[in-house]
Amino acid sequence: MNTSAKELRFDDHTMWVELEDGRTLGIPLAWFPRLLHATPEQRAAYSLSTRGLHWDTLDEDISVDGLLAGRGDMSHRPHQAA
Repeated sequence: MNTSAKELRFDDHTMWVELEDGRTLGIPLAWFPRLLHATPEQRAAYSLSTRGLHWDTLDEDISVDGLLAGRGDMSHRPHQAA
């Protein structure tokens, strides 16, 4: 099943994503450092697509599938020793 976001809002610590299927996800901003450190105006400058959320000025793209799988920011993962 593929669902998309229809609305997005923020509080001080959480990004709330309302999905087309009626579910609402609460995502800790700590999972996405660019959003955590962004101003409220920068956070509000998003666009929605069938695949996810996008902030042009923050260079941030978040997929709904990734949120549903519990994945945070994948671009700054620390290196693990082999």
